[in-house]
Amino acid sequence: QVQLVESGGGLVQTGGSLRLSCGASTGFSSNDMLAWYRQAPGNERELVASITSGGASNYADPVKGRFTISRDNAKNTVYLQMNSLKPEDTAVYYCHAKRWLGGGYFPIGWGQGTQVTVSS
Repeated sequence: QVQLVESGGGLVQTGGSLRLSCGASTGFSSNDMLAWYRQAPGNERELVASITSGGASNYADPVKGRFTISRDNAKNTVYLQMNSLKPEDTAVYYCHAKRWLGGGYFPIGWGQGTQVTVSS
């Protein structure tokens, strides 16, 4: 297991921006897939964006064109730049890591979550 710690959440007005960061206590492996999830009250946790070790990224439809995931392997950090925020983006955002182990990706850690609140 890898301990992940998020930061950067907060309160922002509609149309504003935030950047979330997630660091790993023991570092990320070059095989790790990193992702951001979010969970709003009463909803299931959902994938927001993911990025492979090679830098290929994938986004959920509601955030395409507004959010950007990136990683800095030297700093053992993954980021989520969130622009043009909407009230429906309000949620707790979680960092997640999966590692390639013997033929598949397996979960290796979740962060504690950081609250993002977008006011209308």
